[in-house]
Amino acid sequence: MRSVTASLPGRAMASRPTPAERATVLRQATHPPVREVRFWVVQAMVVLIAGLHLIVDLHTSVEGGAFPSGLPVALLIIPVGYAALRYGLAGSGATGIWATLLWLPDLLLPHDQGHVGGDVVDLALVDIVAFLFGQRIEAERFAHARVERATAAALAVETRYRQLFQTNSAPILVLDTAGTITDANPAATALLGPDLVGRPGASAIAREVALDEQAGQVVSMADGRDYRIDLVSLHDTLGEGSVQMIFEDVTEERSEGRRATRYAALVVQAEEAQRRRLARELHDEPLQLFLHLGRRLERLGRDPGVTEAVAHELAEARRQALDAATRLRNLARDLRPPALDELGFLAALSSLVADVEEESELLADIEVEGVEVRLSSELELGAFRIVEEAVRNTVRHSGARKLRVTVSFQSQALSVTVADDGRGFAPDKVGELGSGHFGLSGMGERARLLGGRLEVESAPGEGTKVVATIPLRMPRSGSGVISA
Repeated sequence: MRSVTASLPGRAMASRPTPAERATVLRQATHPPVREVRFWVVQAMVVLIAGLHLIVDLHTSVEGGAFPSGLPVALLIIPVGYAALRYGLAGSGATGIWATLLWLPDLLLPHDQGHVGGDVVDLALVDIVAFLFGQRIEAERFAHARVERATAAALAVETRYRQLFQTNSAPILVLDTAGTITDANPAATALLGPDLVGRPGASAIAREVALDEQAGQVVSMADGRDYRIDLVSLHDTLGEGSVQMIFEDVTEERSEGRRATRYAALVVQAEEAQRRRLARELHDEPLQLFLHLGRRLERLGRDPGVTEAVAHELAEARRQALDAATRLRNLARDLRPPALDELGFLAALSSLVADVEEESELLADIEVEGVEVRLSSELELGAFRIVEEAVRNTVRHSGARKLRVTVSFQSQALSVTVADDGRGFAPDKVGELGSGHFGLSGMGERARLLGGRLEVESAPGEGTKVVATIPLRMPRSGSGVISA
């Protein structure tokens, strides 16, 4: 992997000293390295230069001497510069001060022997150079120390990352910006095979999918386990990014989810089977008994020996029997609409809307978009139950005056919408509305079992819209195939 410390030195050298570092420099400047032998050699050189300069000034006149300007003060730059390079500001500062003190006797010479004006200016320049040069050397030292600390920290981080990367039980791939695998840990090699480096990242899941579309997807691999793909962006100090692809084993989680889904599907199937059985039994036995009872009461009421009062009572009993038969017929129809099996989804919905409009004060209508097609019995039944529950909720709770059911036949999905102009509610507070609104959970579960989704849009005073979108084909998962 690319080192994360490649550009640290350049940035650290360019950075300015911190206040703490400046305080350290000033503290060190007051403690010259008096225990260093080389430091005293440098000071001896300063003494030599100062002594020679004084001797030359004492034995040479300004006007006619061999050295009319004296021994150059600029020679002090040599020991001052060496002290700065060797000891930093502590060395150059002490050397500059030492040179200034040694030059005092020379500055007290008569005007015909010394060069007071020039020497003062030269000494000032030497002291300035000593301070600036020493300070710069200290800054470079601190910058170098920062680089070393940052490099060591980065190497430690990279070492820890490498250890985690190599020992992690989850398969991990590192991809460059082009989507090519640049590194793989042992777990990834065991899962996906050797020689991964250099291959496209999409080859790991046996399907050409854009990198940004892989995050959060679950893929079933050849080992029979399910993995969720997580993508983590890695940015090094050069500004170039790479992506870490982590395969998180979610087999147990998915197995639990599949078991829960299977159980819910079995519950729904059992419920529908029970509804179908009850509907058939109500139609075959109690309903027929009430119809036969009604016809027999009618014949008895026509018997010549029956008084008028008894005939009236028989007629009332016959009316009640027929009313009970009607109620049983409606109950059987609600349990299992015969139109759904015989005529299809739209016919059952039309019958439902017509019944709602007849039984309530709602103005209900149905709108169809697209070309009607017959769907699988499972899909038609599930979609019908969702619409039925939404319509019943509107009748019971909304106080609406208008209701519209929209059925949209699309190329890949069936979309049904139930919208009303009722009082509405806050969807996030549906749990506070009582058990009468648990039907929303049932609708959502039915949609999920069919591989679809349910969306509820509502607000107090603004009506409610329930939209169920169901794929025409149930998704199937297989090896190397991504599923949501």
